Amino acid sequence: MMLILLLLFFAELFVSLRVGIAIGFGWSVVWILSTMILGGLLLRLSPYALMNNFQTFNFGRFDVRDVHNASMAYLLGAILLIIPGVLTDLLGLALLGYTLYLHLFATIRPKSKTNHFDPFAQEGDTDVIDVEIIDELDRRDADRPGR
Repeated sequence: MMLILLLLFFAELFVSLRVGIAIGFGWSVVWILSTMILGGLLLRLSPYALMNNFQTFNFGRFDVRDVHNASMAYLLGAILLIIPGVLTDLLGLALLGYTLYLHLFATIRPKSKTNHFDPFAQEGDTDVIDVEIIDELDRRDADRPGR
C-alpha cells in the first residue's frame, strides 16, 4: 500500500511539473488556487448535495446504490480538488462528472415500484390497496335492541 502511494506521489509530481512547464508558473498557481477554492466550495455545499441525493431516492429515481455512488463521488471529488496537483484535479473532476451523469441520466431508466424500502412488503404486494367496507344496514341492525 505504501509503495502504491509513493508511486502515485511521484506520478503526481512528474505530471504537475510537466504541466507547470508547459503552461507556466503563473497559470499553474491560478490552476491550483482555483481548484482549491472550487473544492472547498463544493465541500461546503455537500450537505445540500447529499440531501438532494436522498430526495431523489425518496422520489424513486435513485436506488440505494446510486445514492451511495453519487454521494461518495461528490465528496471524494471535492476533496481531490482541494489537494494540489494535476492528477488529483483530473480525478476529482471525473468523479464530479460521474455524479452529474448519475443525476442527469440515471433518472431516465424506468421507475420500478420496489425502489422504496418497505420491511413488511412481500412478493406481489405492490398493487394491493387496503380498503375497509362498512355496511350501514348492519350497523343500524346491531344498534336495535330487538336483535
